Amino acid sequence: MPMKIPAALQSLTSSLIARNKERKRLRGPADLHYALADSISLLDAAAWREVTAQAGFFMSLEYLSTLEQVLPANLSACYALIFSGLGADRQLVAAVYMQIADISLAQARPEKPEKAAETDKKWALPLDQLAQAARQRVLTCGNLLIYGQHGIAFAPDVDSKLAWHGVVEVLYRVRQAEKLAGKTHFVMIKDLHDPYIKQAAHLENLSYRYIETEPNMMLTLAPEWKNYDDYLASLASKYRANIRNAIFKPMDEAGCTIEHLPDLAPHIDDIFALYKAVQVNAGFRPFELVPDYFLALQNVAGDRFRCSIVKRDGNLLGFLISVADGDTAIAYHIGFDRAAAADLPIYLRLLHAGIADALALGCRQISYGRTALEPKAALGAKPQTFGIFVRHRKPVLNKLMKRLLLGIEHEDAPERNPFKKAKGGKDGAEAA
Repeated sequence: MPMKIPAALQSLTSSLIARNKERKRLRGPADLHYALADSISLLDAAAWREVTAQAGFFMSLEYLSTLEQVLPANLSACYALIFSGLGADRQLVAAVYMQIADISLAQARPEKPEKAAETDKKWALPLDQLAQAARQRVLTCGNLLIYGQHGIAFAPDVDSKLAWHGVVEVLYRVRQAEKLAGKTHFVMIKDLHDPYIKQAAHLENLSYRYIETEPNMMLTLAPEWKNYDDYLASLASKYRANIRNAIFKPMDEAGCTIEHLPDLAPHIDDIFALYKAVQVNAGFRPFELVPDYFLALQNVAGDRFRCSIVKRDGNLLGFLISVADGDTAIAYHIGFDRAAAADLPIYLRLLHAGIADALALGCRQISYGRTALEPKAALGAKPQTFGIFVRHRKPVLNKLMKRLLLGIEHEDAPERNPFKKAKGGKDGAEAA
């Protein structure tokens, strides 16, 4: 009499067989063809435009061509076009944008003020030398200079499993080619959200690990809001009063004004200094922008670009740069005078300026990015789940850098509803 295999064991066995079959498929070459380049100018421009037509400004040929000229010193770019078939049967599958970052552990801590560095010179010098020497090379599918999925553009109606197989094969080929310059320790596919997270879930069969990061804070702009005053009027009385008393009033009393800066060029030294004032204080600084980057971004973005500034007595105290990507305003470059910000709510005022800028750009939502979740939630922004897929060579040795890069431990966005309720209901202040 044949022995009966328990149903649970049969299910487990079938699952393992399917998993091994999928791993074997992914580890083999996809039935695709690739064009890889170190400069986007070396690829077929018409093909790139075609496949990225619906992918937004940050995957456009114009933006990436410009960005290539002003990348931070420790970043380099790679590009790929993926095709199925050859000759007359050739079909576009995807475009892939990648960056290779050379990162030292010295970038994983805030910069010390000059006086403090001088005081600790005896101990700081050896430690700084050690931190500079401990370096990691990270291959990223995406753009480290901006949050969001801006690394992959799929052709319409493409087979997502085939396309993702092509993407990971591109990453493998680039990583292998990069051995001439040095080993690549991490491969990262950054800032995925739905539906990309579900589409790429099967990459775990290829030793990619999905890790959820801090959420992207998204503020939806109501259709009836034509300007910032409309937004303010939509808030519950408690929130509106708090904005006026805790943000607007102290800024007004200090003689601060909010202005739109139409041309960055005459003020670029101040803009860069304010950017640096925030950047050097960050716990992790994977790169440092160059002054020409801001000018290049304004030039290529054109009418999509807005810069709001805080001024007092003719001096710049802060700025916020927003760029329209379709109907989404991405408010992502910010800088402010830290000494002035100790007494004035400059950061909060700039967040509110971002709402006026987004409405002026004709956008229907604002992507405020990660960090500072509480003040963004108080604006009415809601969390959008972000995550990354990562594959690393030596898990033990790379543990510290992995935590820094991925933000494994992160806070959840607080629940806030600052808006008025419909008639007959409680307003946001009472419900919060």
